[in-house]
Amino acid sequence: MQQRKVVIVGGGSAGWMTAAYLNGALNKQGTEQNVLIELLESPDIPRISVGEATIPSMRHLLAVVGVDELAFMKATDATFKQSIKYCNWLHNDNSFYHHPFTSMRVQPLDRAGSDWLKSDRSIPFMETCSAQPIICEMGLAPLMLQKWDMGSRLNYAYHMNAQKFADYLRDFSTARGVVHTLANLTGVEMLGPEKIVAVTTDTQQRLTADLFVDCTGFKAKLIEEQLGVGFEDCSQWLLCDRAITMHLPYDKFYPGMVRPYTTATALSAGWIWDIPMQNQRSVGYVHSSQFISIEQAEQEMRAYQGPGTEQLNARVVNFKVGRRQGNWRGNCVAIGLSGGFIEPLESTGLYLSDLGAVLLAEHFPYDDQDMAVLAARYNRLMANRFYEILDFINMHYCMTKRSDTAFWREVQKPERITERLKAKLAYWRIKPPSAHDFQDQWYPGMAAMASGSGAGADPRAAIDTGGLWNHESYECILYGMDFLAEECEQRYGTNRPATGVHPAIMQRLQIARQKLPPHAIWLNRALGMAEYPMAYRPMGWV
Repeated sequence: MQQRKVVIVGGGSAGWMTAAYLNGALNKQGTEQNVLIELLESPDIPRISVGEATIPSMRHLLAVVGVDELAFMKATDATFKQSIKYCNWLHNDNSFYHHPFTSMRVQPLDRAGSDWLKSDRSIPFMETCSAQPIICEMGLAPLMLQKWDMGSRLNYAYHMNAQKFADYLRDFSTARGVVHTLANLTGVEMLGPEKIVAVTTDTQQRLTADLFVDCTGFKAKLIEEQLGVGFEDCSQWLLCDRAITMHLPYDKFYPGMVRPYTTATALSAGWIWDIPMQNQRSVGYVHSSQFISIEQAEQEMRAYQGPGTEQLNARVVNFKVGRRQGNWRGNCVAIGLSGGFIEPLESTGLYLSDLGAVLLAEHFPYDDQDMAVLAARYNRLMANRFYEILDFINMHYCMTKRSDTAFWREVQKPERITERLKAKLAYWRIKPPSAHDFQDQWYPGMAAMASGSGAGADPRAAIDTGGLWNHESYECILYGMDFLAEECEQRYGTNRPATGVHPAIMQRLQIARQKLPPHAIWLNRALGMAEYPMAYRPMGWV
């Protein structure tokens, strides 16, 4: 088999995740050289340093790359993430619910959703089928300090410093054969309208390859500027287009614990992320520029933390929500922001780069004659996943009952809800979500909608396969947002039985209190994180 070469243009998290994964999957972590991988990175483009929250798929990427978990966590200031805690999304009244990674599916028939709907809803839905929300509220780690002996394991992901993550993958990958070239892109040589032959640099280098990966961010230097692949704007359904971010160092802003979850708190014109790392928290106010000015948004973000942030720098990041009309065109694949962006409400920022790299390794073109067939399938899969994420995040907004600001009144309007999501919600008003709902995503009343627009668009409707979120995740958000409240009163009356919790959940919580250490203590003892004053230290953890 002839050796192939890939040139990745652009570094950052997307570029180095792609380089590291391709090297791990195609070159057996650098022990073989089936594919030559070179990454071209500009030394002059400022790097964005924010806290990033991930989903459990990140653990697959690290395993394929060959990364040791503890080494990775030490290098990136990483902490554990077990859930997303949504505050003030239903009403502006300090209420919240969790979307955890671990839940219990009762066999042989899961009736958790229907049983909860028939109860008085006195206990949040996810607390009836998962121990993880309470484990999170207690501030406990998902791992023991000793060998695990608690039965089935808790699922988890990470919070981390994205810039340090890119640096770690860079050093890890270059030590295993990936070539790193520091220079600025100056030109692109083409053979016909869709084949890139080489890229040139300001150091007079000419980099040739069989396949080029565009990781140049929103600039999309190859896929858009050179190949002309258009962009599908999805801002009609997700109105936020800007973020203001800030870091809160623990030596002044330690909240008494390292939360083992991401917090997403709804504010007047969007929501704020709160991501804990080992030395600081990263906060960012994702908002709509139509409804709030930069100055007002910064004031809200600082008020979220409280006094004392006056000397801390805040940074503005503008973004556009949408997707490339084909991530793969000719011999160029767009991964990361060059391929599309959705606000990171469900921590899918790095996930889309992760997925892009994984699918590229699966569909790697060892023969130029196969390129078009592989590209068509790759584009279909990436489009399906984009629309799945778009619908899922759109659902968080349209289910709100907030009416206190113009932004929250606007996101509930019918024209702000995707047609796919409208059909799903209409169907789920008849029956609770179930696993088979994701085998065929055509519901009564759903039109035959094309997947995307523009030249080369797929004429078929997008398919939500449930690969990222299953019916349990949909139930979590729907019931966390009080879906079917009025319908249940009509169907089951107002004098309904008290909400029950499965005995296995209660037992798991009792064991967790005894065996799981506070998150901060696990980080201190396993990774050497600095000690900070704890608001509460359970007995036995001194």
